[in-house]
Amino acid sequence: GAACLIEQNSGLIIYDYNMHEKLRPASVTKIMSLLLIMEALDSGKIQLTDKIPCTEDAAKMGGSQIWLDVRETLTVEEMLKAICVVSANDCVVAMADYLEGSQDAGIDEDDHLTSAYDIAIMSRELLMNHPSITKYTTIWMDSLRDGKSSLVNTNKLVRNYNGCTGLKTGSTSIALYNLSASATRNNLSLIAVVLKAPTPAIRFSNAQKLLDYGFSNYTVTSFGQKGDVIKSVEIKKGTTPSIDAILENDADVLMSNGSSKDITQEIKLDDTFTAPILEGQKLGEVEFSINGNVVSTVNLVANKSSDKLSFASIIKFVMNKWFNMLR
Repeated sequence: GAACLIEQNSGLIIYDYNMHEKLRPASVTKIMSLLLIMEALDSGKIQLTDKIPCTEDAAKMGGSQIWLDVRETLTVEEMLKAICVVSANDCVVAMADYLEGSQDAGIDEDDHLTSAYDIAIMSRELLMNHPSITKYTTIWMDSLRDGKSSLVNTNKLVRNYNGCTGLKTGSTSIALYNLSASATRNNLSLIAVVLKAPTPAIRFSNAQKLLDYGFSNYTVTSFGQKGDVIKSVEIKKGTTPSIDAILENDADVLMSNGSSKDITQEIKLDDTFTAPILEGQKLGEVEFSINGNVVSTVNLVANKSSDKLSFASIIKFVMNKWFNMLR
Protein backbone atom coordinates (compact mmCIF):
# COMPACT_ATOMS: atom_id res chain seq x y z
CA GLY A 1 0.00 0.00 0.00
CA ALA A 2 0.89 3.66 0.03
CA ALA A 3 -0.05 6.80 1.91
CA CYS A 4 0.74 10.48 2.24
CA LEU A 5 -0.37 13.52 4.20
CA ILE A 6 -0.09 17.05 2.85
CA GLU A 7 -1.05 20.50 4.08
CA GLN A 8 -3.66 21.85 1.68
CA ASN A 9 -2.64 25.51 1.35
CA SER A 10 1.11 25.10 0.89
CA GLY A 11 1.10 21.58 -0.55
CA LEU A 12 3.82 20.72 1.98
CA ILE A 13 4.33 16.97 2.48
CA ILE A 14 4.05 16.04 6.15
CA TYR A 15 4.11 12.25 5.82
CA ASP A 16 5.11 9.93 2.99
CA TYR A 17 4.90 6.16 2.71
CA ASN A 18 5.59 4.86 -0.86
CA MET A 19 3.73 7.93 -2.05
CA HIS A 20 5.09 7.76 -5.61
CA GLU A 21 4.36 4.05 -6.06
CA LYS A 22 2.12 3.44 -9.08
CA LEU A 23 -1.14 1.91 -7.88
CA ARG A 24 -4.72 1.59 -9.05
CA PRO A 25 -6.89 4.42 -7.74
CA ALA A 26 -10.30 2.79 -8.39
CA SER A 27 -12.99 5.43 -7.80
CA VAL A 28 -10.58 7.90 -6.23
CA THR A 29 -9.85 8.77 -9.87
CA LYS A 30 -13.24 10.52 -9.83
CA ILE A 31 -11.50 13.45 -8.14
CA MET A 32 -10.25 14.24 -11.66
CA SER A 33 -13.79 13.95 -13.03
CA LEU A 34 -15.06 16.28 -10.30
CA LEU A 35 -12.30 18.74 -11.14
CA LEU A 36 -13.46 18.84 -14.77
CA ILE A 37 -17.12 19.25 -13.77
CA MET A 38 -16.27 22.07 -11.33
CA GLU A 39 -14.13 23.82 -13.94
CA ALA A 40 -17.04 23.66 -16.39
CA LEU A 41 -19.36 25.09 -13.72
CA ASP A 42 -17.01 27.87 -12.66
CA SER A 43 -16.35 28.91 -16.26
CA GLY A 44 -20.08 29.08 -16.97
CA LYS A 45 -19.97 26.26 -19.53
CA ILE A 46 -22.68 24.43 -17.54
CA GLN A 47 -25.07 25.39 -14.71
CA LEU A 48 -26.08 23.39 -11.61
CA THR A 49 -29.66 23.35 -12.89
CA ASP A 50 -28.81 21.93 -16.35
CA LYS A 51 -30.57 18.65 -17.06
CA ILE A 52 -28.18 15.87 -18.06
CA PRO A 53 -29.53 12.96 -20.11
CA CYS A 54 -28.50 9.40 -19.30
CA THR A 55 -26.65 7.88 -22.27
CA GLU A 56 -26.62 4.19 -23.22
CA ASP A 57 -22.95 4.10 -22.14
CA ALA A 58 -23.84 5.42 -18.73
CA ALA A 59 -26.76 3.04 -18.19
CA LYS A 60 -24.59 -0.03 -18.73
CA MET A 61 -21.53 1.16 -16.82
CA GLY A 62 -21.49 -1.33 -13.91
CA GLY A 63 -19.76 -0.92 -10.56
CA SER A 64 -21.19 1.47 -7.98
CA GLN A 65 -24.09 3.35 -9.52
CA ILE A 66 -27.53 4.80 -8.95
CA TRP A 67 -29.07 2.84 -11.86
CA LEU A 68 -29.71 5.65 -14.27
CA ASP A 69 -32.37 4.92 -16.84
CA VAL A 70 -31.94 6.12 -20.43
CA ARG A 71 -35.33 7.79 -20.18
CA GLU A 72 -34.38 10.03 -17.27
CA THR A 73 -32.41 13.23 -16.75
CA LEU A 74 -30.79 14.50 -13.56
CA THR A 75 -29.55 18.02 -12.91
CA VAL A 76 -25.82 18.68 -12.67
CA GLU A 77 -26.32 19.24 -8.95
CA GLU A 78 -27.97 15.83 -8.51
CA MET A 79 -25.18 14.23 -10.54
CA LEU A 80 -22.58 15.88 -8.28
CA LYS A 81 -24.33 14.53 -5.18
CA ALA A 82 -24.42 11.02 -6.60
CA ILE A 83 -20.75 11.13 -7.64
CA CYS A 84 -19.51 12.61 -4.35
CA VAL A 85 -21.70 10.63 -1.97
CA VAL A 86 -22.06 7.17 -3.53
CA SER A 87 -19.39 7.31 -6.23
CA ALA A 88 -21.89 6.71 -9.02
CA ASN A 89 -20.07 5.52 -12.15
CA ASP A 90 -23.12 5.96 -14.34
CA CYS A 91 -23.34 9.62 -13.35
CA VAL A 92 -19.66 10.22 -14.14
CA VAL A 93 -20.13 8.71 -17.60
CA ALA A 94 -23.30 10.70 -18.24
CA MET A 95 -21.44 13.88 -17.27
CA ALA A 96 -18.43 12.95 -19.43
CA ASP A 97 -20.69 12.29 -22.39
CA TYR A 98 -22.42 15.62 -21.83
CA LEU A 99 -19.24 17.65 -21.35
CA GLU A 100 -16.85 15.97 -23.77
CA GLY A 101 -19.04 13.82 -25.97
CA SER A 102 -17.40 10.59 -24.82
CA GLN A 103 -15.64 8.87 -21.95
CA ASP A 104 -12.49 6.87 -22.38
CA ALA A 105 -11.62 5.88 -18.85
CA GLY A 106 -12.58 2.44 -17.59
CA ILE A 107 -12.65 1.33 -13.98
CA ASP A 108 -9.72 -1.11 -13.70
CA GLU A 109 -8.05 -0.49 -17.02
CA ASP A 110 -4.59 -2.06 -17.07
CA ASP A 111 -2.75 1.19 -17.54
CA HIS A 112 -4.96 3.22 -15.23
CA LEU A 113 -2.43 3.89 -12.51
CA THR A 114 -1.65 6.80 -10.24
CA SER A 115 0.10 7.43 -6.93
CA ALA A 116 -0.91 8.59 -3.47
CA TYR A 117 0.95 11.84 -4.10
CA ASP A 118 -0.78 12.49 -7.44
CA ILE A 119 -4.15 11.98 -5.79
CA ALA A 120 -3.18 14.37 -2.99
CA ILE A 121 -2.23 17.01 -5.61
CA MET A 122 -5.53 16.52 -7.50
CA SER A 123 -7.45 16.73 -4.22
CA ARG A 124 -5.63 19.91 -3.30
CA GLU A 125 -6.42 21.45 -6.70
CA LEU A 126 -10.10 20.60 -6.27
CA LEU A 127 -10.34 21.98 -2.72
CA MET A 128 -8.27 25.11 -3.35
CA ASN A 129 -9.79 26.20 -6.66
CA HIS A 130 -13.34 24.89 -6.27
CA PRO A 131 -14.09 24.98 -2.52
CA SER A 132 -17.84 24.76 -3.16
CA ILE A 133 -17.30 21.03 -3.89
CA THR A 134 -17.34 20.47 -0.11
CA LYS A 135 -21.06 21.24 -0.16
CA TYR A 136 -21.40 17.78 -1.78
CA THR A 137 -18.44 15.88 -0.33
CA THR A 138 -19.61 16.54 3.24
CA ILE A 139 -23.14 15.16 2.75
CA TRP A 140 -23.67 12.17 5.03
CA MET A 141 -27.18 11.22 3.87
CA ASP A 142 -29.44 12.58 1.17
CA SER A 143 -31.84 11.37 -1.46
CA LEU A 144 -32.57 11.80 -5.15
CA ARG A 145 -35.63 11.32 -7.35
CA ASP A 146 -38.11 12.77 -4.85
CA GLY A 147 -36.83 10.58 -2.04
CA LYS A 148 -36.95 7.32 -3.97
CA SER A 149 -33.16 6.90 -4.07
CA SER A 150 -31.37 7.27 -0.76
CA LEU A 151 -27.69 8.16 -0.68
CA VAL A 152 -25.38 7.31 2.23
CA ASN A 153 -21.78 8.51 1.99
CA THR A 154 -19.17 5.84 1.28
CA ASN A 155 -16.72 7.96 3.32
CA LYS A 156 -17.45 7.15 6.98
CA LEU A 157 -15.15 9.96 8.14
CA VAL A 158 -17.75 12.48 6.97
CA ARG A 159 -19.88 11.41 9.91
CA ASN A 160 -17.21 10.38 12.39
CA TYR A 161 -14.32 12.79 11.99
CA ASN A 162 -14.44 16.33 13.35
CA GLY A 163 -13.75 18.85 10.57
CA CYS A 164 -13.92 16.34 7.71
CA THR A 165 -14.48 18.05 4.34
CA GLY A 166 -14.56 14.92 2.15
CA LEU A 167 -13.25 13.72 -0.17
CA LYS A 168 -13.43 10.42 -2.11
CA THR A 169 -13.35 6.68 -1.51
CA GLY A 170 -12.64 3.98 -4.04
CA SER A 171 -12.38 0.21 -4.09
CA THR A 172 -12.26 -2.68 -6.54
CA SER A 173 -11.15 -6.27 -6.06
CA ILE A 174 -7.77 -5.43 -7.61
CA ALA A 175 -7.21 -1.93 -6.27
CA LEU A 176 -8.42 -2.89 -2.77
CA TYR A 177 -9.50 -0.01 -0.48
CA ASN A 178 -8.53 3.56 -1.27
CA LEU A 179 -9.37 6.96 0.19
CA SER A 180 -8.53 10.62 -0.12
CA ALA A 181 -9.65 12.25 3.12
CA SER A 182 -9.60 15.98 3.79
CA ALA A 183 -10.29 17.87 7.00
CA THR A 184 -9.96 21.39 8.39
CA ARG A 185 -9.52 22.44 12.03
CA ASN A 186 -8.43 25.86 13.34
CA ASN A 187 -7.42 27.18 9.93
CA LEU A 188 -5.27 24.07 9.25
CA SER A 189 -6.41 22.01 6.25
CA LEU A 190 -4.98 18.54 5.66
CA ILE A 191 -5.34 15.93 2.93
CA ALA A 192 -4.56 12.27 3.71
CA VAL A 193 -4.44 9.67 0.95
CA VAL A 194 -4.41 5.93 1.63
CA LEU A 195 -4.08 3.43 -1.24
CA LYS A 196 -4.39 -0.36 -1.29
CA ALA A 197 -5.53 -0.86 2.30
CA PRO A 198 -6.58 -4.50 2.90
CA THR A 199 -10.00 -3.66 4.41
CA PRO A 200 -12.39 -0.69 4.53
CA ALA A 201 -11.87 -0.40 8.30
CA ILE A 202 -8.08 -0.20 7.94
CA ARG A 203 -8.46 2.36 5.16
CA PHE A 204 -10.48 4.66 7.44
CA SER A 205 -8.37 4.12 10.56
CA ASN A 206 -5.14 4.79 8.65
CA ALA A 207 -6.51 8.01 7.17
CA GLN A 208 -7.73 9.06 10.61
CA LYS A 209 -4.32 8.34 12.16
CA LEU A 210 -2.64 10.47 9.48
CA LEU A 211 -5.05 13.38 10.01
CA ASP A 212 -4.74 13.09 13.81
CA TYR A 213 -0.95 13.18 13.48
CA GLY A 214 -1.14 16.34 11.37
CA PHE A 215 -3.56 18.14 13.67
CA SER A 216 -1.66 17.27 16.85
CA ASN A 217 1.77 18.19 15.46
CA TYR A 218 1.14 21.25 13.29
CA THR A 219 -0.52 24.65 13.49
CA VAL A 220 -1.00 27.45 10.99
CA THR A 221 0.16 30.89 12.06
CA SER A 222 -1.00 33.95 10.14
CA PHE A 223 1.44 36.78 9.38
CA GLY A 224 -0.84 38.93 7.28
CA GLN A 225 -4.04 38.96 5.30
CA LYS A 226 -4.55 39.22 1.57
CA GLY A 227 -4.60 42.93 0.65
CA ASP A 228 -2.47 44.09 3.60
CA VAL A 229 -0.22 47.01 2.60
CA ILE A 230 3.43 46.06 3.11
CA LYS A 231 5.09 49.13 1.63
CA SER A 232 4.46 52.15 -0.56
CA VAL A 233 6.68 52.40 -3.64
CA GLU A 234 7.55 55.40 -5.79
CA ILE A 235 6.44 55.37 -9.43
CA LYS A 236 8.59 57.27 -11.93
CA LYS A 237 6.97 58.84 -15.00
CA GLY A 238 3.58 57.62 -13.81
CA THR A 239 0.14 59.20 -13.55
CA THR A 240 0.31 58.46 -9.80
CA PRO A 241 3.46 59.28 -7.82
CA SER A 242 3.26 56.14 -5.69
CA ILE A 243 1.32 52.92 -5.24
CA ASP A 244 1.04 50.36 -2.45
CA ALA A 245 2.58 46.90 -2.63
CA ILE A 246 0.02 44.57 -1.04
CA LEU A 247 -0.07 40.85 -0.15
CA GLU A 248 -1.49 38.80 -3.02
CA ASN A 249 -2.65 36.07 -0.62
CA ASP A 250 -2.90 35.43 3.11
CA ALA A 251 0.56 34.94 4.59
CA ASP A 252 0.00 31.72 6.52
CA VAL A 253 2.89 29.60 7.73
CA LEU A 254 2.65 25.92 8.68
CA MET A 255 4.60 25.35 11.89
CA SER A 256 5.40 22.11 13.63
CA ASN A 257 4.51 22.37 17.30
CA GLY A 258 7.54 22.59 19.54
CA SER A 259 9.69 24.05 16.79
CA SER A 260 11.19 27.44 17.49
CA LYS A 261 8.72 30.22 16.86
CA ASP A 262 11.48 32.47 15.52
CA ILE A 263 10.15 33.49 12.17
CA THR A 264 11.99 36.06 10.11
CA GLN A 265 10.34 37.99 7.34
CA GLU A 266 12.33 39.33 4.40
CA ILE A 267 10.76 41.82 1.99
CA LYS A 268 12.19 41.63 -1.52
CA LEU A 269 11.01 44.79 -3.23
CA ASP A 270 12.56 47.71 -5.11
CA ASP A 271 11.92 51.24 -3.82
CA THR A 272 11.03 52.69 -7.19
CA PHE A 273 9.34 51.45 -10.34
CA THR A 274 8.79 53.04 -13.74
CA ALA A 275 5.28 53.31 -15.15
CA PRO A 276 3.22 51.70 -16.55
CA ILE A 277 2.27 49.41 -13.65
CA LEU A 278 -0.92 47.36 -13.79
CA GLU A 279 -3.17 46.62 -10.83
CA GLY A 280 -2.31 43.13 -9.54
CA GLN A 281 1.13 43.16 -11.21
CA LYS A 282 3.83 41.38 -9.19
CA LEU A 283 6.28 43.88 -7.71
CA GLY A 284 8.19 41.66 -5.31
CA GLU A 285 7.67 39.09 -2.58
CA VAL A 286 7.84 38.46 1.14
CA GLU A 287 9.71 35.39 2.37
CA PHE A 288 9.05 33.85 5.76
CA SER A 289 11.83 31.71 7.23
CA ILE A 290 12.19 29.52 10.31
CA ASN A 291 15.84 29.10 11.36
CA GLY A 292 16.98 30.31 7.96
CA ASN A 293 14.78 27.89 5.99
CA VAL A 294 12.18 29.56 3.78
CA VAL A 295 8.77 28.14 4.75
CA SER A 296 6.46 30.41 2.79
CA THR A 297 6.64 33.01 0.04
CA VAL A 298 3.85 35.46 -0.76
CA ASN A 299 3.82 37.75 -3.80
CA LEU A 300 3.58 41.50 -3.37
CA VAL A 301 1.33 43.04 -6.02
CA ALA A 302 0.30 46.56 -7.02
CA ASN A 303 -2.93 47.77 -5.37
CA LYS A 304 -3.79 49.94 -8.39
CA SER A 305 -2.55 50.84 -11.86
CA SER A 306 -0.29 53.72 -12.74
CA ASP A 307 -0.27 54.65 -16.42
CA LYS A 308 2.73 56.04 -18.20
CA LEU A 309 2.72 59.82 -18.39
CA SER A 310 2.19 60.70 -22.04
CA PHE A 311 3.52 63.85 -23.69
CA ALA A 312 0.01 65.31 -23.65
CA SER A 313 -0.43 64.69 -19.92
CA ILE A 314 2.99 66.24 -19.19
CA ILE A 315 1.99 69.39 -21.11
CA LYS A 316 -1.30 69.48 -19.19
CA PHE A 317 0.57 69.07 -15.93
CA VAL A 318 2.92 71.98 -16.80
CA MET A 319 -0.03 74.15 -17.93
CA ASN A 320 -1.86 73.50 -14.67
CA LYS A 321 1.18 74.44 -12.68
CA TRP A 322 1.66 77.54 -14.77
CA PHE A 323 -1.99 78.63 -14.41
CA ASN A 324 -1.85 78.07 -10.66
CA MET A 325 1.20 80.30 -10.45
CA LEU A 326 -0.58 83.07 -12.36
CA ARG A 327 -3.52 83.16 -10.00
